[in-house]
Amino acid sequence: MSLTLHFHPLSSFCWKALIALYENDTAFTPKMVNLGDEAERAALLKLWPIGKFPVLRDDAEDRTIPESSIIIEYLDDRYPGPTRFIPRDAKLALQTRLRDRFYDLYVHLSVQKIVGDRLRPAGAKDPHGVEEAKARLWSCYGMIDKEIASRNWAMGEAFSMADCAASPALFYADKVLPFGDAHKNVTAYLDRLKARPAFARVIREAEPYFSMFPRGDVT
Repeated sequence: MSLTLHFHPLSSFCWKALIALYENDTAFTPKMVNLGDEAERAALLKLWPIGKFPVLRDDAEDRTIPESSIIIEYLDDRYPGPTRFIPRDAKLALQTRLRDRFYDLYVHLSVQKIVGDRLRPAGAKDPHGVEEAKARLWSCYGMIDKEIASRNWAMGEAFSMADCAASPALFYADKVLPFGDAHKNVTAYLDRLKARPAFARVIREAEPYFSMFPRGDVT
């Protein structure tokens, strides 16, 4: 098997890459990485010195591909399947990448700021930064709620890389700052994402690790 994904099943950015792999039934070898294990961490650093996952290794082409968005684009190009994650139309492709960046940079990273603060010791909390992250999330919810009201998926009727990004971002966002009655379209969108077989599989495989989430409030 040519492809190996180095990942952790609880990592939200790893979920994004896994969704793409499962969506097209792409054959790959999953390689779970425990960053707390010195040998496993060293192996990941050797592969990708930044030390972040997911990282995709393609032995057939002797290539190492880091970063979830780049992994998905690589799969779209080198291992295409029934679902195309980046539209062929240049304008639609640009909008898809924009939405992918939106979910990663403004939703996903805001969630990570809030969750990361929970892991800090008592004297090192950043309440101001957490409130900024929550305000940003709430603003994003409003934007998404309006946009998704008239469509099934982020880009319309076709599932894309934007939905791969939205899935983990919104799943975890709802845990740290619930959408509430003011954002019913976002709730409905997340329900559709969770019903998608590829994402449902990712969630199912992550369930044994949910207790590791700060305060154990993933359900």
